[in-house]
Amino acid sequence: MDAELFPRDRAEIAPGAVHVPDWLDAGAQRRLLDACRAWARPPAGLRTVRTPGGGTMTARQVCLGWHWYPYAYARTVVDGDGTPVKPFPDWLGELGRRAVADALGEGAATAPYDIALINFYGGDARMGMHRDSDERSDAPVVSLSLGDTCVFRFGNTATRTRPYTDVELRSGDLFVFGGASRLAYHGVPRVHPGSAPPGLGLTGRLNVTLRVSGLDAN
Repeated sequence: MDAELFPRDRAEIAPGAVHVPDWLDAGAQRRLLDACRAWARPPAGLRTVRTPGGGTMTARQVCLGWHWYPYAYARTVVDGDGTPVKPFPDWLGELGRRAVADALGEGAATAPYDIALINFYGGDARMGMHRDSDERSDAPVVSLSLGDTCVFRFGNTATRTRPYTDVELRSGDLFVFGGASRLAYHGVPRVHPGSAPPGLGLTGRLNVTLRVSGLDAN
C-alpha cells in the first residue's frame, strides 16, 4: 500500500551502490525485452549454467560480447553449443554509460562497456550470494530489471552473510554498484511471480547486467 501512496526515491544502499527506481520507462522496457528475446535464440542462446561442482543455476543465461562461464570469460560458448558469443551492441554500451552517469554522476564515467550477462528467472529461480570478480576492471556494474519484482540482497565485500540490505527491484529499475561496493556479495533470494507490468508481456524476470571486461579484445 505504501508503495502505491508514495513514490519510490533514488537511494544509496552502500557507498557506490545506488538504486534508481523506474529508470526505464514502459517503451524502453519493451524495446529491451524485444532485444533480449532475440539474443536468447540459438546459436549462442539462452542456456543452463553448470557449476564446476556439478550443480546448475536456476536462472538461465545468455551473454553478449564475452561469454561468462564459471569462473572465466571466453569468446565462444565453451560450456554450451560452442558457437561464437553474440556481439555487444553499441547502443547497449551507451545505455550503460548513461546509467552510471545518472546513478553515480558524470565523473564516474568508465571505459566502454563490453559484456552483458542476461539472466532469466522463472518463479522458482534464485541466485546465491556471489561477487562479480572475474573481470579485470573495477568499472561499476550496471543492473537493469524487467518483468517480475525480485528481492535483491546487497551485502558487503568480506562475507556472504550479514550485514546486507534487501532491496525490492521492479521492472524498469536500475541498480549500479562500483567504487567501495564493486566487489560486494549480492544475490536474489526471491522472485515474486505474476508481479510484472501487465502491458510488458513477460512472465518471469529478466536481469540485464553490464560490465567492463578489462580483457584484450583480440
